Amino acid sequence: MEEINKNPSGTSLLVPSVLELAKENLTTVPQRYIQPQHQDMVLISEEDHSTLEIPVIDMHRLLSVESGSSELDKLHLACKEWGFFQLVNHGVNSSLVEKVRLETQDFFNLPMSEKKKFWQTPQHMEGFGQAFVVSEDQKLDWADLYYMTTLPKHSRMPHLFPQLPLPFRDTLEAYSQEIKDLAIVIIGLMGKALKIQEREIRELFEDGIQLMRMNYYPPCPEPEKVIGLTPHSDGIGLAILLQLNEVEGLQIRKDGLWVPVKPLINAFIVNVGDILEIITNGIYRSIEHRATVNGEKERLSFATFYSPSSDGVVGPAPSLITEQTPPRFKSIGVKDYFKGLFSRKLDGKAYIEVMRI
Repeated sequence: MEEINKNPSGTSLLVPSVLELAKENLTTVPQRYIQPQHQDMVLISEEDHSTLEIPVIDMHRLLSVESGSSELDKLHLACKEWGFFQLVNHGVNSSLVEKVRLETQDFFNLPMSEKKKFWQTPQHMEGFGQAFVVSEDQKLDWADLYYMTTLPKHSRMPHLFPQLPLPFRDTLEAYSQEIKDLAIVIIGLMGKALKIQEREIRELFEDGIQLMRMNYYPPCPEPEKVIGLTPHSDGIGLAILLQLNEVEGLQIRKDGLWVPVKPLINAFIVNVGDILEIITNGIYRSIEHRATVNGEKERLSFATFYSPSSDGVVGPAPSLITEQTPPRFKSIGVKDYFKGLFSRKLDGKAYIEVMRI
């Protein structure tokens, strides 16, 4: 565990590339990927699915003088009841988003000899590989991911972001800034809905940590026996997900059922992370979600995570604590919070339970 203490983004054991494995035209799945226990929970029926759709929030309406307060009420309810929403009219340049789509696909399709330069090492979880692998007998997800710290700039690994092929590097530089700006606006609006003092939220997130994770789920010969991404809640502040192709796979846990998310065109899927659940003292909830895989087609997605700055403290916002609403969570330094997070495997909402008072 020593390495984890030195490295805020943690370590993960090295595992084979699933994308390379999938190229071998397998008819059965290797034993280490078989996780049929994920079939236990009932998938929502088609009839119910029409009533159980994650809320859609319109950024344009949120920021308008006429409709701002009613849309803010919608945002507040979405974060309380669902922990997830789709954000439309978000203002991020559509041609930039399109470039992210195409160039991420190209990046995963690089030959293995090129990808090796960006592979994880035993010292760092960042790069190509899988995250949160802590033992040799741990079951693996049916996915390759590429994961890196993007902000603050001084915390970027010198062999990753700065060495990315062009034009991908420039595209991600622009995208990183746009998504940071968007995250700050969303978090500010959440603070407004909760009546948290604006300064509290701003100071916490202003020079925050941004992580990017690109996910590639190859087609699988036995999709019902594997999982693309183990059920978990995000241990960060806010997640902004861009679906890169038309293959569905994201499902969220709602009232004991798995609800598939149907991504809208030109929308981001936004979700509350554990840190925001702690800051809001449990008013907003981080929700378990998972990714399933397809028997015929690959699925790609791109998640950007935003969290408080590393010298900050994760704990309930002081302006939400009263005699009637005492703190439900401990306060802990951001660095120590992430050390704890990256030292364990993904397991539902287990980490936030450790933080409860």
